[in-house]
Amino acid sequence: MFMGEYRHSIDEKGRLIIPAKFRGESNKTFIVTRGLDQCLFVYGQEEWEKLEEKLAALPLTKKDARAFTRFFFSGANDCRLDRQGRINIPEPLIRYASLQKECVVVGVSNRMEIWDAEVWDDYLDTSSDSFGDIAESLTDFDL
Repeated sequence: MFMGEYRHSIDEKGRLIIPAKFRGESNKTFIVTRGLDQCLFVYGQEEWEKLEEKLAALPLTKKDARAFTRFFFSGANDCRLDRQGRINIPEPLIRYASLQKECVVVGVSNRMEIWDAEVWDDYLDTSSDSFGDIAESLTDFDL
């Protein structure tokens, strides 16, 4: 399980440190793809395979399903940890998430998210006021 918030710098070659807590013994390769809200989603191999099965089951006849799977899979890349615990993020994904020097790696249960630090801080500022309303709207999920 991924949880917590960690700040790291991305270098000019697109290498970013994955927090040691997130590496584990089985997490040597991660799949990085476009996420929502202008961040990147990062999955371990096992979680990616589960997600892949679910997305493959979406009906091909639905325009939204085709668009989402196209968006999600076309950005996906295998990123292997190097000896320093870094992954190399491809340039198109760096551009998509507007990653600058300072990044935030956030643990979100079964995935990580990579955010530009300024975008993350803005997101927190704008969404923290509505957190109570969001929680209230999720009462049907028995949280």
